[in-house]
Amino acid sequence: MGWFTKLMKGSNHKISRGHYHGKYGNDQFWDDHRNAEDDLNDTEKEDIDWAIALSLSEEDQKGKKVIEYASQSEDEELCPIDEEEDEHLGKVQEEEAEIPANIQKEEDEHDANLQLEEDEQLARAIQESLSMGSPPRYDAGSSFQPFSLFSTGYRICAGCNAEIGHGRFLSCMGGVWHPECFRCQACNLPITDHEFSMSSNRPYHKSCYREQHHPKCDVCKNFIPTNSAGLIEYRAHPFWLQKYCPSHERDGTPRCCSCERMESRDAKYLLLDDGRKLCLECLDSAIMDTHECQPLYLEIQEFYEGLNMKVEQQVPMLLVERQALNEAMEGEKNGHHHLPETRGLCLSEEQTVTTILRRPKIGAGYRIMDMITEPYRLIRRCEVTAILVLYGLPRLLTGSILAHEMMHAWLRLKGYPSLRPEVEEGICQVLAHMWLDSEIYSGSGGDGASSSTSSSSSSSPSSSCSTSSKKGKRSDFEKKLGEFFKHQIESDTSSAYGDGFRSGNQAVLKYGLRRTLDHIQLTGTFPV
Repeated sequence: MGWFTKLMKGSNHKISRGHYHGKYGNDQFWDDHRNAEDDLNDTEKEDIDWAIALSLSEEDQKGKKVIEYASQSEDEELCPIDEEEDEHLGKVQEEEAEIPANIQKEEDEHDANLQLEEDEQLARAIQESLSMGSPPRYDAGSSFQPFSLFSTGYRICAGCNAEIGHGRFLSCMGGVWHPECFRCQACNLPITDHEFSMSSNRPYHKSCYREQHHPKCDVCKNFIPTNSAGLIEYRAHPFWLQKYCPSHERDGTPRCCSCERMESRDAKYLLLDDGRKLCLECLDSAIMDTHECQPLYLEIQEFYEGLNMKVEQQVPMLLVERQALNEAMEGEKNGHHHLPETRGLCLSEEQTVTTILRRPKIGAGYRIMDMITEPYRLIRRCEVTAILVLYGLPRLLTGSILAHEMMHAWLRLKGYPSLRPEVEEGICQVLAHMWLDSEIYSGSGGDGASSSTSSSSSSSPSSSCSTSSKKGKRSDFEKKLGEFFKHQIESDTSSAYGDGFRSGNQAVLKYGLRRTLDHIQLTGTFPV
């Protein structure tokens, strides 16, 4: 049975594996595997068919030879007889020969039927050994072909647990299935495609798998493409976790000037007069003119009073456009500025500044219109002439900028010497961070401030409570926005603002705000 041995050698499944590499997840795609019958070429299939036919022929010829040999043996055993008896014997033999011939014909037909049944059983055994002898292997994220066979025995469907019976079935995932029972985990429709994918040991259409597991860009809403190495590469905001294609960093996609999120295809940002863009969620709490900002300015002054750091002089506070802020920065001799974007400025020189007098309107195409400005002449009556803040920013960001610039004013008015940038900007960032804490956590923020200042006034909690009563109920996004502004201060990478804040905050937590300020005044450095 060399032909049978040759056939059974082809029953081993050869599965080559390929891997899907990506920064997002560990899903894998597997290459297709094939039925063992597919591994035989046309010549080998013809050889097998010929071998089967030859085997059947040999069996048939073997039976015929046995009969002929028996006939010859009987002839050889006959003894010689007379001629008279020969004629009589011939007649008897002819009569007797008719009976064995009929019997032999029936036996031949019976043997042929038995041989046919044996051949059919052998063929079924070969088919089952090819299909079931080596079940397909799979893994999470694999993609392969199911076997499509015809059932000839008793099998239970892995989907409906009913008998499959005779007919077409699928062999995959270590079981057999009715074709209509093998369904996609996502859309619940039968999987009729040539290939399918798997995740967590569950089958998916390849398109459904991609829809659920392949990352999409939050800006263009398309699937994030692979790079030249075949890897899925994308950018993600460290706080908002907004995922986007790397190309959007180069194609001019605008960002919100407040929260830094990129403008997506299904969102519209407000275009300000100075070219900045503001998302609609940040616009909800944005402060747009000087008059609108005055209540917030008073809240910041109350916050400082709660820390026993009252600013005695009345310092003007103005909301300005970016151009006016840049012009004022050029005319200022003192101070340190956080480039490339300066949002606030504490002035100590006399100059004229253009301020926003009335809140502008939002026109067609989400553009600012009807902005009214007026010049404001700053007169030097003390060490500080004004505090300038960029307009169009959310309330919490505007307040943190005011708290920062107010600390600059307090240091100058209290006669502190000229400080290194990392010391002066660092302690100003500490006060801005403390104010955000008081706003986000309400009363607990005041407790945090008092614990940081050690010997500070005990009126700090009551001050923050009065502040909370003025701000009203805040949306979930505004709370998240406050956390983002704190994150910006904490993760700043600049030496003056970032390293300075971390050194100053560590000193305040260890020694309290009052002792830290006294040490700065004496030595010009943070205590260690």
